[in-house]
Amino acid sequence: MTKPIPSLAEFELYVTLALARLEDQGYGAAVKREIEGRTGRAVSIGAVYATLGRLEDKGLLAHVVSEPTPVQGGRARKLYHLTELGQEAVRQATFRLERMMDGLAPDSGAGAGRGR
Repeated sequence: MTKPIPSLAEFELYVTLALARLEDQGYGAAVKREIEGRTGRAVSIGAVYATLGRLEDKGLLAHVVSEPTPVQGGRARKLYHLTELGQEAVRQATFRLERMMDGLAPDSGAGAGRGR
């Protein structure tokens, strides 16, 4: 039996998309910078690490430990990457988002709290 594909919350989607962009350099601080740079939203490093851990627990991410950085006192990093399940979760989440946005004009007031 195949594992069901979990839905992604908004911040989980940001984290997984950042990891997809960062490829093999997906460590916590790089994920934080990527999200902040693309969304203009301030992000706490604690929220990033908590989300990375939660997504790994769900089987959407895995990590390897890098060699220590080549400076005195350099530390190893956990480098995260999407698993196949994680890649599928991102595909489904972005597909649903695109479907919801389909046909909206950029100035339609989307997000203004108007319902029909």
